[in-house]
Amino acid sequence: MPVYSLHRLTELAATTWDGLVPEPQPFLRHAFLTALEDSGSVGGRTGWQAAHQVLLDDQGQPLAALPAYVKNHSYGEYVFDHGWADACQRAGIAYYPKLLGAIPFSPVSGPRLLGAPVAAAQLLDELTAQLESQGLSSLHINFTDEAADALLRGREGWLERLGCQFHWRNRDYRDFQDFLDGLSSRKRKQVRKEREQVAGQGIEFDWREGHQLNEAEWDFVYLCYANTYQVRGQAPYLTRTFFSLLAERMPEAIRVVLARRGAQPVAMAFSLTGAGSLYGRYWGCLAEFDRLHFETCFYQGMDYAIAQGLQRFDAGAQGEHKLIRGFEPVITRSWHYLCHPGLRAAVANFLEQERVGVQGYSEEARGLLPYRQA
Repeated sequence: MPVYSLHRLTELAATTWDGLVPEPQPFLRHAFLTALEDSGSVGGRTGWQAAHQVLLDDQGQPLAALPAYVKNHSYGEYVFDHGWADACQRAGIAYYPKLLGAIPFSPVSGPRLLGAPVAAAQLLDELTAQLESQGLSSLHINFTDEAADALLRGREGWLERLGCQFHWRNRDYRDFQDFLDGLSSRKRKQVRKEREQVAGQGIEFDWREGHQLNEAEWDFVYLCYANTYQVRGQAPYLTRTFFSLLAERMPEAIRVVLARRGAQPVAMAFSLTGAGSLYGRYWGCLAEFDRLHFETCFYQGMDYAIAQGLQRFDAGAQGEHKLIRGFEPVITRSWHYLCHPGLRAAVANFLEQERVGVQGYSEEARGLLPYRQA
């Protein structure tokens, strides 16, 4: 059965693509991925060239798919292989271009190999067989779910890599105070003090869905988002147009909390929701206020998840500072198929050592959680 590479996802109908997605996670939706493409956030000179892989049956209907991009760098992936690329450069081995199965700029675990397992396995085998003939050094699939892990584990040539994130779980809390009651006394006082400090600066919060923001407010959201990159001397990954397109195409999945001081907005956090989860993605502020980051990015999202009955809050990739606020360590997985046998052997050895470190780090982090001991 043929495998086709789609350089624009609009070549496939939204209902056809979304019909392959096993859960309503917003990042996999046709609307999200085409907003990235149509806004210029990927494509062009970004180093992200859409190459979505689709296995078709004899009637031309998709059986399996992988959202994928040809990459000429390793930025915006959040599974860091810069060291592998540097080693290849020193050894005279071409590491780029590579094929990446992932959601751009979104370190969120979820389905990657879409379709029935038998078809997805056939798609995998076809892709790895074609890599070298297409001038690609490797295939990487980042932030996989359990179904993809089951297909990839033990498969010849594939290397598993572990990572660690911090997610908050809603244990059917009645309200935020109910959550606080489960913390140790010292941590409970710290969280309460942080929230009081923000309130004492006269800052209030306003939650909006995608259709409830006008273009001027989207300008503010983007200004805040872009500022988080600009203060580090970097260019933002996403364009301003992306936010307007997403608000047009999937407004029901968007949640934005605006922090205001009087009538003046001073900060925001942008999230998406779906599959019983809240996904905190972007934040930014235009003025410095003590503890505002923790309130806007964490406590407001926890409050919202409790009020809406959402079971999980994924507030982003990094941050040991989340631990003392009740976010628990979660192991993430990515998978890597490297064509060059010497590189594959070297990376396999590195990953064995890294795995021990990641698992140890996760266990150590779990011991630092603020919850009261039973």
